Amino acid sequence: GQCGSCWAFSVTGNIEGLYAIANKELLSFSEQELVDCDKLDNGCNGGFFNTAFESIEDIGGLELEKDYPYHGRNEKCHLDKSEIKVSIKDYVNISSDELEMAKFLVQSGPISIALNANAMQFYMGGVSHPLRFLCDPDNLDHGVLIVGYGVHRTRFTHKLLPYWVIKNSWGPRWGNKGYYMAYRGDGTCGLNKAATSAILE
Repeated sequence: GQCGSCWAFSVTGNIEGLYAIANKELLSFSEQELVDCDKLDNGCNGGFFNTAFESIEDIGGLELEKDYPYHGRNEKCHLDKSEIKVSIKDYVNISSDELEMAKFLVQSGPISIALNANAMQFYMGGVSHPLRFLCDPDNLDHGVLIVGYGVHRTRFTHKLLPYWVIKNSWGPRWGNKGYYMAYRGDGTCGLNKAATSAILE
């Protein structure tokens, strides 16, 4: 069965990025710990960033992926407090202004976002910019992570397309090695509506 744990991958990805920037070391933190131990969210049945960050504050932090590996199903929480490798003290909701989002990304690190995943189901590469009626910005159903941005120049028409680089949790065979480029600047698929980030201890 499918485990709807995208929210947990977005949250751990955000914290991994912040940790790497602060400590010059990229560690992989445990999504399964969130699925099992975050009682404010619903494990494989979905979750929200703000409540996940609150839970991480409450339970004390995250273990490493290797110490609490991912199984993709709801299990009993077996958190070992002595194995916690990162703690957070708060979280911040980021402006829906995409210029402010870009500023935050440069100054602080990757951003957890929710979006409508309609267009992602059929993504074959390039900058995704679906029509609004195909990708309702009010129906946010997937959690991912913004890790960068840029501008793509199209080959023949030389149109400039600003984009976000988004890390997804559907494995490396999906999209562009697991990543997605979505149009930046007009709230495509609602990607600017629920931007958040942890603040590390």
